[in-house]
Amino acid sequence: MAQLKDQMVSFLTSDEIKELVENLASQIEADYEGKEIVFICPLRGSIHFTADLMRKVDLPQQVDFVHVQAVERGGAIKIVKDISVNIAGKHVIVVEEIIDTGRTLSFLRSRLFASAPASLKIVTLLDKPARRELPIKADYIGKTIEDRYVVGYGMDSEELGRNYPDIYALKN
Repeated sequence: MAQLKDQMVSFLTSDEIKELVENLASQIEADYEGKEIVFICPLRGSIHFTADLMRKVDLPQQVDFVHVQAVERGGAIKIVKDISVNIAGKHVIVVEEIIDTGRTLSFLRSRLFASAPASLKIVTLLDKPARRELPIKADYIGKTIEDRYVVGYGMDSEELGRNYPDIYALKN
């Protein structure tokens, strides 16, 4: 872990993240006023963002978890753990900590659409369009960033760094 810390520079503080989460929560509340929503949290990276967002969204809500994984880099994608909530006819929001290539998110969106939700939207804390391989866009974006590798607040480098309350960019 010490080696990882040596490679990090501050990118977003926990206070800046909190402000982004509050802004996104306000947008979601305005769009879904009087409706119940189901948050879908892709594991593992989105768990911090999902928990914080849920606490800020003052609407009836459920949450479920999904684990989607590429079999090999750039290869097929598989479901490791599927959702258990019936989302048919429900308002669904997929909560992503960061959208990078968009491959796993595009796969997940297609899988969720097959369950006939009333609506399906995507919220992301960070959007990195420079790396996009598929034409997928979030409906709610906290911050658009350049093509840089970030860790903390759920995001990792080889499974390390998820626990940091701030987000750091790795030095090149």
